Amino acid sequence: MRPSFYSRLINGPFGDPGLLINLTFRKQTLLFDLGDLSALSPNDLLKVHRIFITHTHMDHFVGFDLLLRLMLGRSRRLFLYGPKGFLGNIAGKLAAYTWNLVQNYSDALVIEATEIDGDRRIRQTFDCRSAFKAAEPRHDHFSADVAHEEPAFCVRTALLDHQIPCLAYSLEEQFHVNILKARLDELGLGVGPWLSAFKTLLFQGADPATEVHAPSVGAPASQRTFGLKELSAKIAHITRGQKIAYITDAVHSPANEEKMIRLAAGADHLFIEAAFLDSEGTIARDKFHLTARQAGLIARQAGAKQMTIFHHSPRYYDQGHLLEAEARAAFEGRH
Repeated sequence: MRPSFYSRLINGPFGDPGLLINLTFRKQTLLFDLGDLSALSPNDLLKVHRIFITHTHMDHFVGFDLLLRLMLGRSRRLFLYGPKGFLGNIAGKLAAYTWNLVQNYSDALVIEATEIDGDRRIRQTFDCRSAFKAAEPRHDHFSADVAHEEPAFCVRTALLDHQIPCLAYSLEEQFHVNILKARLDELGLGVGPWLSAFKTLLFQGADPATEVHAPSVGAPASQRTFGLKELSAKIAHITRGQKIAYITDAVHSPANEEKMIRLAAGADHLFIEAAFLDSEGTIARDKFHLTARQAGLIARQAGAKQMTIFHHSPRYYDQGHLLEAEARAAFEGRH
C-alpha cells in the first residue's frame, strides 16, 4: 500500500530541526520549522505550500530568508503558521529589506500568516505588490487543537512550554484510500486524474449515490458511470489513515508530557527531540529541553509505531549513539 505521506528530517540529528513531508496525492510538500534549509534543493522548496513553525528561535526560523529569496518574483501563495507573537516576527523579517521595486513584478508572492493562540487564530496577509505591508488582521475561532484542515487530512497542534510558547504538530490523514489496480483492470478502467476526484468525494463524505464517471481502457475511448458507494466497493480498500507527529523544544513537565502524549497518540512515526542524556536532566530542565530517555518514554506512552530522535546538543557531537541507545531502551521498555 502506497503511503500518503513521505517524511524525512531536513538535517541530521545535530543540525537545525526541521521536517519535510511530501503529500503523494497532492504533489505538494509541508515543512515543519524553517532552520537551515541548505540540504534541500530549490525543486524541493518550490513544492512547499504550507509551513508550520514551532517557535522563532533562530535554529527554527533562519531559513525564512532563503525561502523568501527563492519564491520572490513567482506567483505563489505561501501559508505559514506559528505561535503567539508570530505575526510580529514575520513583519519584522520583511521589514528588514527594501522593497521599492516589487510593484513592477508581474508575478507576486503573497504570504498568508496565521498566529495560533489557544482557540484564537489571527491571520494577516503580506503582499509583495504592496511592499509586504501587513494587511488588517483577521480574527477566527477554531477548535483549539486544529492548525489547518482539508477533506483528506488535518494538522493538529499542542501548545508546549519552552519558557516561551512552542507548538508541536501532528499530521493526520482522515482515512487511507488504496486503489486496487487489479480491480481496475478487471473492470477495464484506466487510471488518471479521475481517481483523485473519486478520492476527494470519499474524503468529503459525498452522497453515496453521487455519480462518478470513469474512463474505459481501449479504443474508442468511452466512459462508464458508477455510484460512489458502488465504485468504492469495487476498486478501493479503505483503511486507517496515516499519522506523523513532530515535537521539539519542550521542558519535561506533567502538563507538557500529557499534551505530547495526546498529540502523538497512535502515530505511525513520531519525530521527537532528545537534546541531552538523562544523566544531565538538570541541564535539560534548565534549558527547557527533553532528555533522550524522556523522549523514548513519551513515544512509548503515546503508542507510536516508529520513533526518530533529533535536535541533539552539540556537547554529544561524537556520542550520538548514546542518545539513540538511551531513547531506544526507553521506547522498547528496557529502561
